[in-house]
Amino acid sequence: MKNLKPILVIAALFLLVTFIVPVLVVLPFSSEEENGGLDEKLSPETNELRTLEDSIEISVFRTQENTIETLPLEKYVIGVVSGEMPAEFESEALKAQALTARTYIVKQLSKSKADLPEGADVKDTTQHQVYKNNDELKQLWGNDYQWMIDKITKAVIDTKGQIITYNDTPIDATFFSTSNGSTENSETYWKYELPYLKSVESPWDKDSPKYESQKIITVSEFEEKLGIQLPSDGSVGVITSRTPGNQVGSVKISDSEFTGPEVRQKLDLKSADFSWVRKEEHIVINTKGYGHGIGMSQYGANGMAKEGKTYKEIVHHYYQGVNIALAEDLLTASTSEN
Repeated sequence: MKNLKPILVIAALFLLVTFIVPVLVVLPFSSEEENGGLDEKLSPETNELRTLEDSIEISVFRTQENTIETLPLEKYVIGVVSGEMPAEFESEALKAQALTARTYIVKQLSKSKADLPEGADVKDTTQHQVYKNNDELKQLWGNDYQWMIDKITKAVIDTKGQIITYNDTPIDATFFSTSNGSTENSETYWKYELPYLKSVESPWDKDSPKYESQKIITVSEFEEKLGIQLPSDGSVGVITSRTPGNQVGSVKISDSEFTGPEVRQKLDLKSADFSWVRKEEHIVINTKGYGHGIGMSQYGANGMAKEGKTYKEIVHHYYQGVNIALAEDLLTASTSEN
């Protein structure tokens, strides 16, 4: 009997624990207070990309295949950012590029499509915006495809639905590669003056590999392309004016006068900030910058991002007096009119 008593005590304790422990486990969760929860972190393929499907569809005319590719707007923006800006650029610069791409297509949706194939909203070339789909990007980027597309996709998702407006209207969100140190007024190249496309300083462009370039052509080719004949004294013209962005405004060659943009186009130069010198039977042409110089400089945007500027600061620097707005109402209005 002495040995049985400890056994009964142990059995009693076991039964007590059996009843009490479940009660202790259940009681905390019967309270209305919650101290934690199950977090959810989905992969880009399931969570982030799903958000891109909920947008208006864009029909892109693929010029090489002569077909039309239709896809959600935000996926189109990914394809444009991928085609227009290096994925190696800073994330804030990619976000700024996403806003320009989205703003452009929103504005394009409200325009006449008379110059487009039936059923198309936009072409995939520089006539509108360069666009590349996943298959093309995989071929272009090779082993770097995954990290590059993930980076650009995140930039688009982080700015989803945002566009650049002036007086509640999408702007002409022009951009280019590299400035000569300043951007240009819109009226330098186009007949119309836009208040948000004014010359601003862009010193970051000096770090661009495209900041300076040189082109050498024969005297005969120079004369033929400009439709002039150089004087026999060896002179090759005089710059008679400069633009607000310090490009060539006008240049006089022999008895002919040209605007800087005209010379750039006729001689196929990188920019309209040029100088040249004649060396025997050749003309050596030096240029600064790459592109028309109006709107956002891509290398300037990347330089700003490297200094810690946000995409909003980048946008407000290159486009004067603008706002960043959500495109939902404008998209609805555009599609209802078509």
